[in-house]
Amino acid sequence: MRTAFLFPGQGAQYVGMGKDVASEFETAGRLYRKAEEVLGFDLMSVCFEGPAEKLSSTAFSQPAIFITSAVFLAAVRQLFGGNPAPEATAGLSLGEYTALYAAGILSFEDALVLCAERGRAMQAAADRNPGAMVSIMGLEAAQVESLCDRAVQGEILRPVNFNCPGQIVVSGTAAACRRAQELAAEYGAVKAVQLQVAGAFHTDMMSDAAARLKEVIANTPIASPGPTKVIANIDAEFYTCPEAIADGLLKQLTQPILWQKSMEKLLSIGIERFYEIGPGRVLTGLMRRINRKADIVTVNGLAALKNIA
Repeated sequence: MRTAFLFPGQGAQYVGMGKDVASEFETAGRLYRKAEEVLGFDLMSVCFEGPAEKLSSTAFSQPAIFITSAVFLAAVRQLFGGNPAPEATAGLSLGEYTALYAAGILSFEDALVLCAERGRAMQAAADRNPGAMVSIMGLEAAQVESLCDRAVQGEILRPVNFNCPGQIVVSGTAAACRRAQELAAEYGAVKAVQLQVAGAFHTDMMSDAAARLKEVIANTPIASPGPTKVIANIDAEFYTCPEAIADGLLKQLTQPILWQKSMEKLLSIGIERFYEIGPGRVLTGLMRRINRKADIVTVNGLAALKNIA
């Protein structure tokens, strides 16, 4: 069966994630110990014990989500001995780093360091230039564009996460996001919810973070894509070379994430089964909205692993 592995992004974290898997799989424990060696702090205790405020901060949530997804991936590989081998991988925003790791393009250590640096850079950019994000539900892209045109009022506001039909996230200054949230019902939105994030991700308000991360990526070994394809968030096309990967990882900080188009691309090439690997089940929910008939398996803890074993 032709398969793809999917990895979640920021917002999927919760205190205790990965603890049950670590108790059963020695490979998981080794990854947590390696993470502590690489980062110089106990990331495992942040994942297992929190507190929630610390885990939810961008600086900690990004490496924490990566390590949890990597631990679940290791458990899947241990259970199945490399099968199912994915034909493709994809990750939502931060999850793209896990997708590159799963495809053998980034090493575990390098992907972890990049996620930690990305989190710190984005938190610092948000502290310097505060912003917000709002999830708009029930509108099409053209309606959300029109809403942003009305609410922006000379500030920054744009659609940035095209997640699935009827769910688009806008990002920008706090005031512009608040206006969009207040006006959304006039455009027919079912709901408009402010997300619990540090800043205006995927806009020019993250330019400082992109500049900081550019130096780190420039010194990171990136392998050429092999048999497992990795789809880029920024254009829903498969990466073809290390230079394109470096460029895509930088651009996704300030440009929109085309998740719906990415999933439609994977479906169009004949992917038959998807595995969401990581905390939560956000991507499973999005896939149900993109294609209700798609075969997707959620691997988000020990119980899920036992169910597919």
